[in-house]
Amino acid sequence: MQTLKPAIHFNRVDFHADNKHILKNITGSFYEGTITTLVGPSGAGKTTLLKLCNGLLSPSSGEMYVKEKNIDTYDPVALRRIVGIALQNAPMINGTVFQNLALPQTLQGKKLEEQTAKELLEDVGLEEEYLHRDVRDLSGGQRQKVSIARTLVNHPKIMLLDEITSALDRVSKTEIEELIVKINQKYKVTMIWITHNLQQAIDIGNYVWVLMEGEVIETGESTLLKSPTHEKVQQFVKGEMA
Repeated sequence: MQTLKPAIHFNRVDFHADNKHILKNITGSFYEGTITTLVGPSGAGKTTLLKLCNGLLSPSSGEMYVKEKNIDTYDPVALRRIVGIALQNAPMINGTVFQNLALPQTLQGKKLEEQTAKELLEDVGLEEEYLHRDVRDLSGGQRQKVSIARTLVNHPKIMLLDEITSALDRVSKTEIEELIVKINQKYKVTMIWITHNLQQAIDIGNYVWVLMEGEVIETGESTLLKSPTHEKVQQFVKGEMA
């Protein structure tokens, strides 16, 4: 059996903000090439954990490693090229799809070739005719696909996904789920995905972390959500999947 390498590793990480202890003694790894979902009640610390992964926040104590290097040794811009992020509301700049896809390169003083942009759209299941369409004319699902394509511009090794399907209709949600699996398999990108949809976590994720009140309560293969061993997780799953 092949040993999985950690893409991101936490060692006794704590995070405090506004006199609140938001994350407590987080230890564990997100493994290369896998999809790990983060689940738990609102306010459990999931988004804070995600923001630590690309340096938007820094731990109050403990150590973090990205690709086996201490996160403190990375230049923030370089780190965010390795660790991309796609958000629930798929924020866009005013303009065309191409201008939004080009943004990561523009910010680095580089130019995105139109052919590359067309290939990115193809990767996320959008025809090249969308390239010069105004983003205001896109549906929610189309915006999310453009957001994911934009994240792929920097060829990230790790992608952070924050509730990216929660605002979408059923068909669009299924399309995005299939897209994430395709990108994971085609490019071996490590995915860390916050979701409130436990069935999605079971169906799409390889692994799951269950967070409650800032602590990692249970981790393992996603199927653990069907029969968790921890009493608090049993109650949470029963309430969410009832």
